[in-house]
Amino acid sequence: QVQLVESGGGLVQPGGSLRLSCAASGFTFSNYGMRWYRQAPGKERVLVAAITSGGTITYADSAKGRFTISRDNAKNTVALQMNSLKPEDTAVYYCNARLLPQIFWGQGTQVTVSS
Repeated sequence: QVQLVESGGGLVQPGGSLRLSCAASGFTFSNYGMRWYRQAPGKERVLVAAITSGGTITYADSAKGRFTISRDNAKNTVALQMNSLKPEDTAVYYCNARLLPQIFWGQGTQVTVSS
């Protein structure tokens, strides 16, 4: 069955870095666009970064210059490198795979930025 398993979250101080990873299985990964979303407490889930099957990348304004999304089709993984983290980056981060009409979600990983 389809699985998206996120890892790499945790507690980090402001200015620190984390690397999130999402391992995919159960579908043809290379055909799917991959995205990272985040949801802060009491707020809507929002798009952070996206990479298409062809490698085109887009970022939310909040992520530009600090976050980097990448994919490895050989390993069926997508990563989000997050640098210069801020307290407002605190959220649950979700991996998303899409090839419409199919959309798959991971269970999320908590990122907390606090001193």
